[in-house]
Order: sequence, then structure tokens, then C-alpha cells
Amino acid sequence: MRSGELKWLMSEKKEGDMALKGRQPNMEEANHLADVSELGCVVCLNRGFNNPAEIHHTQGKTKPNAHLKILPLCFEHHRRGGDKEPISRHPYKKRFEEAYGTEEELLKQVEELIKEQKEYGYLDDLPF
Repeated sequence: MRSGELKWLMSEKKEGDMALKGRQPNMEEANHLADVSELGCVVCLNRGFNNPAEIHHTQGKTKPNAHLKILPLCFEHHRRGGDKEPISRHPYKKRFEEAYGTEEELLKQVEELIKEQKEYGYLDDLPF
């Protein structure tokens, strides 16, 4: 996902949507949001699957650098699942972390994946 897709994502805010709370990301944060979302769900990746991701803010959306402390989670692992597999982060944080790792552990993993992605380049940058 690059800037055009990110603008579309950010424009999809609706009344009652969690995305309405918080502040708009700055350019650094917007680029990080795009990089993280491009990974797909980190929980699914750890289980050998690749599913599109929503962004989960681990520190809310209003604190400084809040848009840099984010996890890519699919709809089921973010907010649709239950207290059994797939366990949803909302509202089952304790069960989620027991099953998949703490948010801090997953954040470290995401940072490593982003670092590897930048080191080896993006697939959409290939000339074919």
C-alpha cells in the first residue's frame, strides 16, 4: 500500500467508527502505517497464512508517536473474533496475548519485518 491507497483508507472514516477518534498521522506516521499494513496480519503470518490487515493502535491514537506503535491485524484477530480461535484483540486482550504473544513482542516482530522489507526492497518496486 502506498500513499494513494493510504489517502483512500484515511478518507473512509464514518460516524461511530473507531477511526474518528485521534489525530491525523504526520508524513512519517503515514508512511509507517502504509508499510505495516502492507505486511498483512502478523498473527496470521505467524501461523503460515497471509491475510489483509487493519491497523491496531497499541497506545491509542492521540499520544505522540501513537501511529508508530501499531500492529497489522486481520478483521478476525482485531475485532471480529471471539474468546476462542481466532481470538480477537478487542475485547479479549489477555487471551489474545496468551495465545499470540504480547503487543510488545508483536511490535518488535513487526519492526523486524519492516526492516527486512526495506533492506530487500518492496515487491512492487520490481521492474516487471
